[in-house]
Amino acid sequence: METGMVKAALKVIGRPIWKRMQFRINAAIDGRIERDRAEIERLKQVIVGLQKMVESLYLERGCESEHFDLDKRIAHAIGQRIFVPSDPVFDDQAPFMQYSTCSAADMLHPEHARICAMLGLPPMYQRKFWEWTYIIHHLNRLGMLKPGRRGLGFGVGQERLPALFAKLGCSIVATDAPPEIGQSSGWSQTGQHSSALDELRFPAIVADKIFDRSVTHQYCDMNAIAPSLRDFDFNWSSCCFEHLGNLEAGLQFVINSMDTLKPGGVAVHTTEYNLSSNDDTSREGGTVIYRKRDMEELVTRLRDRGYEVETFAPAPHAHALDFHVDAPPYSNNPHLKLRLAGYTTTSAGICVRRIG
Repeated sequence: METGMVKAALKVIGRPIWKRMQFRINAAIDGRIERDRAEIERLKQVIVGLQKMVESLYLERGCESEHFDLDKRIAHAIGQRIFVPSDPVFDDQAPFMQYSTCSAADMLHPEHARICAMLGLPPMYQRKFWEWTYIIHHLNRLGMLKPGRRGLGFGVGQERLPALFAKLGCSIVATDAPPEIGQSSGWSQTGQHSSALDELRFPAIVADKIFDRSVTHQYCDMNAIAPSLRDFDFNWSSCCFEHLGNLEAGLQFVINSMDTLKPGGVAVHTTEYNLSSNDDTSREGGTVIYRKRDMEELVTRLRDRGYEVETFAPAPHAHALDFHVDAPPYSNNPHLKLRLAGYTTTSAGICVRRIG
């Protein structure tokens, strides 16, 4: 009885106290909810602002949007402060093409300007120009660019090399990937795939009459070189074998390409080279990137088969232009090194002779 009376008394006394506490609790909850709502609205505005900032980092190029990232902003700022020499800096006595990778020193040499002139091109600081100069220089140095020589080009795209070699008296078979491979790899859209002989015609380099009797065009899958392609004095490819699917496929192509040569024949190939790492790299896909270890392995495998191979020697960074890394969307000058698939890359070459 007494317990019941106590409970009843506590209810009477506690009810107004609980109501006051409940009011305060509800007020506190309502206040917190309002503050949270205000914070959510503020964050939404921040998100909208960030989205606008992200959208401002895109450049509209035709129908495509290309990411304008921080690397490009930095590269652009540096590019505005880089002096690019317009004339050769070295004299003819300076070493030329003594290393296996693209470097400013080769482009500062007058021989680079002379070879570019033979191709009807200005001597730009562009790694693609270095590749063509590398191929032409080594083939000429080894006596391949003479009247009567037969040359085989792989993945020629729309290169000027077949026209130049024809002018020098060589007979050239220019090959490219079959149309279905060119389209699937994207070469057709980037001007790196030639679907007709006329696309290799450069009248400013060689007269049509000489070109027509000296150059033929056919398709060739670089992963399965036709047995009919044999007994050439030289062959070449310019940044092609990194597009064959994976690292091993490209290395095997270089090895297989030696079968197309007669004894004493010379092969000169260029490819993508990883300057960032000798471990991590792009190993498979549309474009792979070869490391120093891969190129050294290729040299060893070729030598084990009895071929004469020049030692793979990366060029030192000896000029300010060697430290400039281009970022997408890429510029043309200077463009010796670039950001590709998260790596800093450049062009590398290998020169091989078939003995016996």
